[in-house]
Amino acid sequence: MIKDLTLNATSREGVGKGPTRRLRAKGFVPVSVYGEGLQAEAVAVNAREIATILRSGSGHNTIFRLALPGQDSGEPATVIIKDFQVDPVRGRLLHADLLRLSMTTATQVSVQVRAVGEPVGVKLEAGILEIQMREIEVECLPGDIPEFIQVNVASMHIGDHVTVADLIYDREKIKVVGADQNQIVAGVLAPRMAEEAPAAAAEASRK
Repeated sequence: MIKDLTLNATSREGVGKGPTRRLRAKGFVPVSVYGEGLQAEAVAVNAREIATILRSGSGHNTIFRLALPGQDSGEPATVIIKDFQVDPVRGRLLHADLLRLSMTTATQVSVQVRAVGEPVGVKLEAGILEIQMREIEVECLPGDIPEFIQVNVASMHIGDHVTVADLIYDREKIKVVGADQNQIVAGVLAPRMAEEAPAAAAEASRK
């Protein structure tokens, strides 16, 4: 999703834990900007502003502009958050990688898979909906990146499942990559099967 938003980047001085710690103490986050055949740049952006983007509905797939330091002429770079790191304890953003985009060149991004509806097998049969795929990789033009991709689970009974082939998206503009059409996205399990699945997975991991 494209937002009419421009973040101003500042230069980063020094590398290593010390300069990075001081940068974060001032309310900034170190970011790397790369792509479009241009040299990668290490800069910093306002921590609150980029965190707001990540918390928005389109999250890391938000397309915005970045005004780079020393950019006296020309338009700010069009970018997307390709990767980011969060402190697992404090929950604050530590670093982000921003990818430059051309609005006329297809790019690959991970998009959230969202189940729509309440399965019959859950509502009437006491089954449990198990989501096996929460994100999927797609390729499309930046302007066609969806906020999420839906899959309708309302008609599912216990034992039923939906696959990548059942996902709802604009197939003329968006291409699913890295996933087989028969790959399971979600299924409705009987209560006993749902209880046994984590135990079986844990047992398999120990072997």
